Amino acid sequence: MPGPAATPRIAPLEAPYDAQTEKLLRAWMPPNSPLEPLVLFRALARHPELASRMRPLGAGILGHGLIEPRQREILIHRTCARAGAEYEWGVHAVAFGAPLGLTERQLAATVNGDGDDPAWSPHDALLIRLADELHETSSVSDALWSDLAQCYGPPELLELIAIVGWYHLISYLINAARIAPETWARRFPAAA
Repeated sequence: MPGPAATPRIAPLEAPYDAQTEKLLRAWMPPNSPLEPLVLFRALARHPELASRMRPLGAGILGHGLIEPRQREILIHRTCARAGAEYEWGVHAVAFGAPLGLTERQLAATVNGDGDDPAWSPHDALLIRLADELHETSSVSDALWSDLAQCYGPPELLELIAIVGWYHLISYLINAARIAPETWARRFPAAA
C-alpha cells in the first residue's frame, strides 16, 4: 500500500478545465460546493466515460440509500481502512463520519479495532463484522447472515454488500493509482 509520500501514478487534471470536464467534475461534487473537485474525481476524469458511468452508483449510495447514513459510514470507514485507502477514509471522516456522530474513538476503531471493540454497540459491531468478512473471504458466513437478517430485509442486505463492494473498488483505484491525499482530509489514527 502506498505511503503518504508515494508519487501518484495517475496525475489528476488541473484547472482550467474544458467545459465537458468542468461539467463532469461538478456532477461528482455536492451541488454549489465551493471546494475544488476532489483529487480522486480529477484523476477519474482522465477517463470521462468510466467516470460518468461510475458516478450514479456512488451518488446513489451516498444520497439515495436505504441504509441509515451513520451505519453506511461505519461500513465505508471500515472497508476503506481494511483496504488501506487512507485517502477515502480521511475524506469520509471529515465530510461524513464526524458530522453524522461517529466519535473519535469510533473513527479510530474503524482503523485499529474490530467487531469486539467496546466503541461499538452490538448493532454497529455487525457492520464491522460484515466489512471484515467480505474483505477477508468475499462472502458472509451463515452465522453473520442470520444476525444481519434479524435487523435488515433483503433490499437492505443487498445494499450493505454493495456499499462494501463499491468502496473496495474505490480503494483499489486510490491505492493502485496512488491518489494523493486531500490537504484537508484526516489521516489514519496511530494504533493505541
